[in-house]
Amino acid sequence: MQLHNSDGEKKYLTPDEREKYIKQATRQPRLVSTFCLMLVHSGCRISEALALTANKIDLERNRVTIETLKKRRTGDFREVPLPPQFTAGLDLVHGIRELQGKKDRGRKVKLWPWSRTTGWRYVKQVMQDAGIARDLLSPKALRHSFAVHALSRDVPLNKVSEWLGHSALEITAIYTKVSGKEEDVFAARMWE
Repeated sequence: MQLHNSDGEKKYLTPDEREKYIKQATRQPRLVSTFCLMLVHSGCRISEALALTANKIDLERNRVTIETLKKRRTGDFREVPLPPQFTAGLDLVHGIRELQGKKDRGRKVKLWPWSRTTGWRYVKQVMQDAGIARDLLSPKALRHSFAVHALSRDVPLNKVSEWLGHSALEITAIYTKVSGKEEDVFAARMWE
């Protein structure tokens, strides 16, 4: 995995692009908004977000429990922190507390009843509306941005690795190879 394509262009959103995406996502219909925000705030894969049910949201601790689907085995879960205002919004839009009170519905009802293609289309449209460059229009760019954002906030590499569901730190270490303004943030810390 690389953070730059063969032309040297980045595959992740800058902090400014990330903010534009978040603002645009909040302007969408409620289900589209929460879906797009889940991807940027949790770093999960699109299929992992689409598999989420109410019982995977911890409103008290502001966490989401995500099953890592890429490893081709079931039962591999990770807990990822979410912004408190976002978990409150999830409850408001999806009725998380109410669904959790109905055990079966909390486990069975998916938060977003869409196909991967539909979810991908929504994310792409939000990114386009936010003015994100054409070559970055993909949910994968949000996953990369989550990691870069976390590392720029001094989250330890092993935590970022755990939150992304990576099997080895070497996979996550690629996110330390950022460039441009993101690299400047890391470099400035050397002289603080």
